[in-house]
Amino acid sequence: MCSLCGVLGCDDHWTSAIARSGVYTRNTDRLSRRREAANRKKLANALLEPWRLKLAEWQGTSYVLSSPTGNTRVFESLAHLWPEAEAMSGRSFDPLDPDFLGRLRDRP
Repeated sequence: MCSLCGVLGCDDHWTSAIARSGVYTRNTDRLSRRREAANRKKLANALLEPWRLKLAEWQGTSYVLSSPTGNTRVFESLAHLWPEAEAMSGRSFDPLDPDFLGRLRDRP
């Protein structure tokens, strides 16, 4: 997909919702939605750090995954993060791997 198509795509994705006790609701408050997106991006970057990949948000509508060599991928939702990271790095990622989770837990 070209970058423009990624930007024009639909932003109605379940990751845009904020969890509320006992209910699944759409997020209606722009500030809360942006705060939650920033928290998801921060966690994703912690997970990607061992592979030297970095996730950034672009215009509040898409994500940009980049490598230290300048390779980038643009996609519209975090649902595409792991397939894009695997395609970019040529490696398989398992964010639930016990060794990987142990390294994250031991980080300063």
